[in-house]
Amino acid sequence: MQYAYPCNLIPDREEGEGFIVTFPDVPGAITGAQTREESLFLAEDALVAMLAVYVQQQREIPTPSPVADGQELVAVPPIAAAKLALYTAMREQGITGDALAIRLNLNDSAIRKLLDPDCYSHISQIMRALRNVGRSLVIEDRAA
Repeated sequence: MQYAYPCNLIPDREEGEGFIVTFPDVPGAITGAQTREESLFLAEDALVAMLAVYVQQQREIPTPSPVADGQELVAVPPIAAAKLALYTAMREQGITGDALAIRLNLNDSAIRKLLDPDCYSHISQIMRALRNVGRSLVIEDRAA
């Protein structure tokens, strides 16, 4: 799955200036700023933070919808995307955090960090965990 979500960038009519960013596929991921560029920069953080809530609440990660006219695409950073892929694979296969901890010989705290999109983990640890659940990571480069 690609973790890149369309967002709506709406002029902030209440404040009279700036923009509000919302994600139709990820309700609750909302941010905004004075400029379009800053709003899109902050959108990435809002998206990751809300998807981290989905993980904490053990909810399914939403599938991104196609980008509609007037929307912008915001990609989740690679480490967070890898963690979301791990969480999704575990969910699909019914693998608990405790079971993954045993498989990887890690403690519960390390597994919580490994699954938290807001927490830094070394990519090699995430790739090891992904391989353990039968998944792999592919990085794709696209023109902006």
